[in-house]
Amino acid sequence: MLSRTPPMGFNTWNTFGENINEDVIKETADAMVEKGLRDAGYEYLVIDDCWSERERDPETGKIVPDKVKFPNGMKAVSDYVHSKGLKFGMYSCAGTRTCADYPGSFDHEFLDAETFAEYGADFLKYDYCYKPQHYHGDLLYRRMGMALKACGREILFSACNWGCDDVHNWIRSTGAHMYRSTGDINDSFVSMRDIAVSQEDKLVYSAPGCFNDIDMLTIGMYGKGNVGSTGCDDTDYKTQFALWCIYSAPLMLGGDIRTFSDNILKLVTNKDLLRINQDEEARPAFEIRNQSHSKVFVKHLSNNEIAVLFVNYDDKTRKIELYMEDMGISAASGYGLKMREVFSGEELGVKKEYMSRNVPAHDCECFICTLSK
Repeated sequence: MLSRTPPMGFNTWNTFGENINEDVIKETADAMVEKGLRDAGYEYLVIDDCWSERERDPETGKIVPDKVKFPNGMKAVSDYVHSKGLKFGMYSCAGTRTCADYPGSFDHEFLDAETFAEYGADFLKYDYCYKPQHYHGDLLYRRMGMALKACGREILFSACNWGCDDVHNWIRSTGAHMYRSTGDINDSFVSMRDIAVSQEDKLVYSAPGCFNDIDMLTIGMYGKGNVGSTGCDDTDYKTQFALWCIYSAPLMLGGDIRTFSDNILKLVTNKDLLRINQDEEARPAFEIRNQSHSKVFVKHLSNNEIAVLFVNYDDKTRKIELYMEDMGISAASGYGLKMREVFSGEELGVKKEYMSRNVPAHDCECFICTLSK
């Protein structure tokens, strides 16, 4: 089963935009292996928009790779990615053109799916620009879903319609394995926060087989790249990663992996956070504190464990309170939570009925817990 847990990998768009080529893809594949990301679970290397010629081949009707960017063709790039033990991803669009004005797959779905299969693609990101206005998203994504079923290769279907057309209500039925539910992220704390807040009422729509994609991570960009904006610091990135993990969101890195610092690598390979994201039961988190400046999320994990995340969106330190009653642990039960913080390793012992944490600005604390008397 594809997408039994949230997909993990890297996408070129945030850092490289149109400035992609064969060398960039090969160097990124090398870095994913050398820096331990493949072994941590980041398995997909996805080429986003701007990979093709501006027009289809007039004889075959196929989309063809840009001859300057990919002089050896896309199959050679795919083969190199596969030789590193990684999976290879491509990009297209449900409209007549892609978002950067290259050929889209509208009315060419079956031909394009066959083409991607010929390349050896394992993943397709499918965007939503230049769509004929009278077509609804569910039909367009059904068409590509059927085309991928017919192409003769198992390809993960990543639908990217930015949350339009009430996508959460129908996307699972199209065969998609993950779906974008938000507009584009940029590398700023405000963008990350607003995206996370916007999806608090959609957490229940992720489950094995199809996960809510709240866009690619900007971790490690520091204001550089294709969606640079104001940039973030390591505390902002820490909170972003913790949120994406407890949300069961796909973890698609967008920063330049070749230049990731040791701090960034330590963050995105944190075994406890990845265990929360990749938990086999894939249960949705639920929110038990909802204020404009602070949040608390709880997520049931397998092996009788529970994850708890305290988030401070404010620009100053906040005291964030947790009432065990709100998560279903009554005082009369005699039970509390035995808590371990995943970043620091701090053991809190057993907390009952009520607790609070003073969380610095933009920061978070994440705990893996077990019920205990």
